[in-house]
Amino acid sequence: LVSAGMRSSSAEECNCNSQICQIFKNGYFWLYPFNIEYSLFASAMVYVMWKNVGRFIDHHSHHIHRLKFRLFRRTFFVGIVLGLIILVSGLGVLILYEVQVNSSPEFSKKSQALTMYYIFNIVCLGLMSLVCIGGSVIYRFDKRDMDRHKNPTRTLDVALLMGAALGQYAISYYSIVAIVASTPRDAISALNLTYALLMIAQHTFQNIFVIEGLHRQPPKEDHKHSSHQKDLYGLTFVNINAVSLRVPDSGSTLSASTASGSETIHPSDLVRSLTAPKKMNWRRKFLREISMFLLLSNIILWIMPAFGARPQFDNDTELNFYGDSMWPAIVDICLPFGIFYRMHAVASLLEVYIMS
Repeated sequence: LVSAGMRSSSAEECNCNSQICQIFKNGYFWLYPFNIEYSLFASAMVYVMWKNVGRFIDHHSHHIHRLKFRLFRRTFFVGIVLGLIILVSGLGVLILYEVQVNSSPEFSKKSQALTMYYIFNIVCLGLMSLVCIGGSVIYRFDKRDMDRHKNPTRTLDVALLMGAALGQYAISYYSIVAIVASTPRDAISALNLTYALLMIAQHTFQNIFVIEGLHRQPPKEDHKHSSHQKDLYGLTFVNINAVSLRVPDSGSTLSASTASGSETIHPSDLVRSLTAPKKMNWRRKFLREISMFLLLSNIILWIMPAFGARPQFDNDTELNFYGDSMWPAIVDICLPFGIFYRMHAVASLLEVYIMS
């Protein structure tokens, strides 16, 4: 575990040499983030259950919406393509990083791996920050109303986003202090400093974007469209083949002025006008692209630290400044919250995507 980035509090090593012990040792390292995140998720779900005990929901309230998940529908595919490029590139960087750091003890190999890792994350975090700013600007011109009704689940989502971000804030803050106070400064230190600053900025801008998205009501046009469909198909049965608006030859007649001034309305046209999908606003399309790009980017930023990419231990700047006991303690406490933040951000961004 020490070689992989995790520091053990005990100096004793396991003397078991069997294959089962080795499998358990390696498996514990890879499953360690999931163990932490499962506990956090379980605590969050129990909290939601506790807050909803005895809570009455008005099913006819105007702020209760049925959200339908349609992936990749009515999108430009720009966010999906860029997100997939970031995801695939990140997987390649992760593989090369693990190979160069763990297979070769040479400082040059480790330096190349750290440089590659920092450059990729700087580009990714920079794009995500710009995209989040653009999404927040679009929300400023969005005509949808804010949903200010009490919702324990949404309140918990916001609290988890803000609380989990503190872990990465702490790591970045301590890294900035160590880099600024340490001498001499090389290219890796400059990249590390830029990476830490962008990490703080990206978390801040993404929280603003996600929180605004969670507090927006679904578009009114979709809500009206669904209500029309419900009224048409839920309360009335229309047989288009049997219905006719033509006046029969025998029977009651209309006046000449009425017959000449009115246009013939076909039932099929009426049904089509009620059931035709509304044209999506360009703001909604851009918000969908932004949400999908951020979702895929957060996935790779979760995978990289969860599966072994730990530059906090491979870069000696913070270790030399804080020591071998304090810095590992900071990282081991704060990093699981940073990993949990990425997982929870993916779920929140998916909800924002559906509501856009």
